[in-house]
Amino acid sequence: MLTEFRNFIARGNVMDMAVGIIVGAAFTAIVTSLVGDLINPFISLFTGGIDFTGMFYVLGATDYASLEEARASGDPVFAYGAFVMAVINFLIVAFVVFLLVKLVNRVKDAAMREEVEAEPSVPPADPGPTERQLLIEIRDALLERPRA
Repeated sequence: MLTEFRNFIARGNVMDMAVGIIVGAAFTAIVTSLVGDLINPFISLFTGGIDFTGMFYVLGATDYASLEEARASGDPVFAYGAFVMAVINFLIVAFVVFLLVKLVNRVKDAAMREEVEAEPSVPPADPGPTERQLLIEIRDALLERPRA
């Protein structure tokens, strides 16, 4: 069983998946910074300084000055601003992943073209005689044979 597990782990797909997860975790930090530090200020600029993350509605009777204060009170809070930001984050991550996949595919295609161009052109192999040609040769050989 240990050998089977070792063979499973050593397969390319499992190692590729592990590398993907590690890179994905590191990529999450980059995208979080991209959204929080670069994209959100532009969104805030176009929306008149509105910060979506602080938008909420308390389902109780009390009003709170901040989302943190409302959550700390224990009253039910409908934090729609955090949801809006999660959707924006998702769209940005999906777009960046799309661009990365497109870039990787373009690099792969270029590498494949270089390999094809680098290969010396080999003339096509002679396909040999067709079945009909072989049958004609056999017939002619039988007809030419002297009869006893």
